[in-house]
Amino acid sequence: MFKHIIVPVDGSATSLAAIDKAGALARAFGATVTAIFVIDPYPFTGVGADFAYGQDQYLNAARAEASSAIEAANERLKQAGVAAETKVVEAHAVWRGILESAEAVGADLIVMGSHGRRGLEKLVLGSVAQSVLSHTRINTLVVRDASE
Repeated sequence: MFKHIIVPVDGSATSLAAIDKAGALARAFGATVTAIFVIDPYPFTGVGADFAYGQDQYLNAARAEASSAIEAANERLKQAGVAAETKVVEAHAVWRGILESAEAVGADLIVMGSHGRRGLEKLVLGSVAQSVLSHTRINTLVVRDASE
């Protein structure tokens, strides 16, 4: 039924729950899995030399976080008996990076976690899952971590 599953990760327990679900589906359908971490290279705007310094610090921290999250996802999939490809991508919005990556690898299923933010927190932080659901034509499975 599914041939290629893409799983965006962010290092959270919720994204690990999505990895577990994607691994189980990949085993059941003999599907390929690609785990991605999306870095938004311009999460804030600024002017002057301070911005450039802050941007470098941000990108270094984001790349370190991405490496850690991707490594954890790869290890979890390996333990589940699923070989996976991993990628760190840059996009001006995380949801866009997810959709562009899904299209690039020919994914027919996106499995992603949702933190279930509501109210003011959702308004301020946004919802990547909601944006993906609003803009994709690819089947999408949203996973919630029961402990959150």
